[in-house]
Amino acid sequence: MKKHTEYLLLFIVVIVAATLRLWQLGNIPSSPDWDEVALGYNAYSIMQTGRDEYGKFLPIVLRSFDDYKPALYAYLSIPAIIIFGLNEFAVRLPSATFGILTVLATFFLVRELFKKDNIALLSSFLLAISPWHIQFSRIAFESNVGLAFNSFAVLFFLWGLKKPWILVMSSIVMALNLYVYQSEKVFTPLLFVLLVIYFRKQLFLISKKYLIMAFLLGLFVSLPMIHYTFTNREALSRAQDVSILTNKAPDLAENVVRLMKDRERNDILGLILDNRRVTYFKNIASGYLSHFDLNWLFIEGDIARHHAPSMGLLYIFEFPFLLIGIHMLLFGAFPRKTKLLIFGWFLIAPIPASVTSDVPHAVRTLNFLPTFQIFTAIGLISTISLVSNIKYKILSMKIRYITFVFFFFFFAFNFSYYINQYFVQQNYFHAKYWQYGYKEAVEFLMPVQNKYNKIIVANTQPLDQSYIFFLFYSKYDPSKYLADGGTKSGILEEDRNKFLNFEFRPFTYYTEESQNILLVGSSSDFKEIFKTIKRIDYPNGEVAIRIVHKD
Repeated sequence: MKKHTEYLLLFIVVIVAATLRLWQLGNIPSSPDWDEVALGYNAYSIMQTGRDEYGKFLPIVLRSFDDYKPALYAYLSIPAIIIFGLNEFAVRLPSATFGILTVLATFFLVRELFKKDNIALLSSFLLAISPWHIQFSRIAFESNVGLAFNSFAVLFFLWGLKKPWILVMSSIVMALNLYVYQSEKVFTPLLFVLLVIYFRKQLFLISKKYLIMAFLLGLFVSLPMIHYTFTNREALSRAQDVSILTNKAPDLAENVVRLMKDRERNDILGLILDNRRVTYFKNIASGYLSHFDLNWLFIEGDIARHHAPSMGLLYIFEFPFLLIGIHMLLFGAFPRKTKLLIFGWFLIAPIPASVTSDVPHAVRTLNFLPTFQIFTAIGLISTISLVSNIKYKILSMKIRYITFVFFFFFFAFNFSYYINQYFVQQNYFHAKYWQYGYKEAVEFLMPVQNKYNKIIVANTQPLDQSYIFFLFYSKYDPSKYLADGGTKSGILEEDRNKFLNFEFRPFTYYTEESQNILLVGSSSDFKEIFKTIKRIDYPNGEVAIRIVHKD
């Protein structure tokens, strides 16, 4: 393939990727979730005051909802907020941008590994239209930036084997990834180990000054996060909350009962099998293997915010080519190190999620990409080659024609169905999962808030973390908020967050003694019909939020 043709096709692929990631970015999905809003408001606060919502100066970790998320995404959002203001588009733009860059990185990475332009172009195209990748490129989820960093880190590493100074860039990108998302603290070091093992001979041929420089700069960049992780007990609080290795694991209580019976019966085998370590191993193995569930990958996905309605994470048309591609890569005439790297990447991707609850989990395993697309591209190209080389001329034209026409229409249907489900149906069917209605509530309340003694907003499901939405949509001055104490500690404290005359806590209509107040909640907060002055509905007509006046 000629260079200008290759880059023209790559340009088209990037345009497709950009269109699918940027069109209606601020409106689809219909509302940011609480993590997106928290990242946005903390970026806004750091931009204006140098401090997050708790008053922490230039944090490398955001305390947020006491989940202590790495802060780099918030810093990446600041330029967009400066240009576009504090809104959904600005907060999601870094993720969309890195999503587009990942498509570009995939092309150069695959070309470097396979030395074949067709596999590189097709892999990048499949990633450009991937439901899994589009889903997380269009929301402010840090994992998408982590995937981009991993892709570029591997690409820079491979380039660095030829031009050693580029190894420094790979090291810095890997170190920065520790500041992006919790899963990267596990996945990125594992990926680094794979690279060193597989390419150790080439590394040892490189001048030591480049290796030492890359190591020291990577260590220097990562040291603040390493220090924070080992010196702050809160650093791992999120990991502890979702880990199945804590005493919160659901089947540990049953194990205790079984162990007591085993001791009573002097059942040695039972004591071994009912040991909690065996239980941990079974849970981890089960969690790991759950990410290869075809139903999860192609049909259902996991929670609603992680996929388009009635869609899995991958296209159904990809399934046969995925299997063919895995077989061809395993047994085909491809470079051994390429095989090892792709399969190694594929197999370590579920490890960070396997020790957590709520598996399979699309966010924590986003690093599966772009391996699925690489397998599929190899399978598709191999199939086209096979069909094109059928020897019997009488049958070959018919078989080729039928095969290509069938695939084209199946692809067109599958892709069109996804586009409709994501860009048309999602806001109608999934708005309730995206905490829809806060923007409309804030726009209604802010102009009239001075007319009431108090406005109490529920902070229980489905209005979780309501305070951060009001801060975000009102663009409340961070310096004023911090001067009044900022966000208080403890997620479950009933009266932890206030500003102006807003309070964010559970309430019951009859127990609120104040007069001339507004109560803001969902239908579950109002078991009876009270004086509703504003009703906000989901796009499907169901009630999202009620604003009730109590005289």
